[in-house]
Amino acid sequence: MKMKLVRRESTLYIRRRVPRRYKPVETRELIWISLHTDSETQAMLKAPSVWQELIEAWEAKLVGATGDAEAAFEAAKNLAAKRGFRYLPAAAVARLPTDEILRRVEAVAKRSKPGEPDMVEAAALLGGAKPPRITVSNALSAYWGLSADKTIGKSPDQIRRWENPRKKAAAGFIVCVGDKPIEDVTTEDLIAFRSALTRRVLAGDIVASSANKDLIHFLTVIEDVARAKSIPLQCNRTKIMLKTDDTNTRPPFSRSWIKDKILAHGALDGLNPEARAILLGMINTG
Repeated sequence: MKMKLVRRESTLYIRRRVPRRYKPVETRELIWISLHTDSETQAMLKAPSVWQELIEAWEAKLVGATGDAEAAFEAAKNLAAKRGFRYLPAAAVARLPTDEILRRVEAVAKRSKPGEPDMVEAAALLGGAKPPRITVSNALSAYWGLSADKTIGKSPDQIRRWENPRKKAAAGFIVCVGDKPIEDVTTEDLIAFRSALTRRVLAGDIVASSANKDLIHFLTVIEDVARAKSIPLQCNRTKIMLKTDDTNTRPPFSRSWIKDKILAHGALDGLNPEARAILLGMINTG
């Protein structure tokens, strides 16, 4: 659809009615947007992108009005990217060089009414959007999507076996500490989880290496989700792993045993071709 422009003195403007979809978040009936040019050619080139920016801001407001914290936060990050900035929390924005802060403030002012800052733009560009509070169980759900590349080419059974240790680790933490938002997980919570695993090791239910896998899987899930969602974590994983004892580790086959038992002439003659192929495949792949 061709954009209709209106000239005021020497400047061209977009003048359009607010689409019905955005009535819940926009009180004005008509929108006037200056294109800062008197050239119709330049104005026609600029108008579509200027209008699209306004549509994006309205969409962000609509998302924020739904009460879906995660969707609202994603909308704020996307809006910041559309404006040419990377979303940063307010504390991080405050540490930026002064000229960078001013660029963000000016970008908000550019899209605000005089004396009335656009709070959606401000939240996106100045870091006021609140990160969603994702619990441990929700983080696990989000982690599957973030780790989709790790299951490419795997069968449903392989995916199930890849997911199960992570589900087990998250469930163990929830039983021990509770289904807390991941930003509220403290170092003390990790120590409590570690202590619960240590008791199981002492009782002979699991070995220390299995306990460490639970800790590693749990930490990987919450750290990857926190990184993707820009959620600050307060827990510290330093010295959280259990000391392992490898004395019960099964030793590898010796070179001489392999030569005398598997590679000896006629050692595999009793196997049919399929069994022989499976055995050699196991040897070659470890």
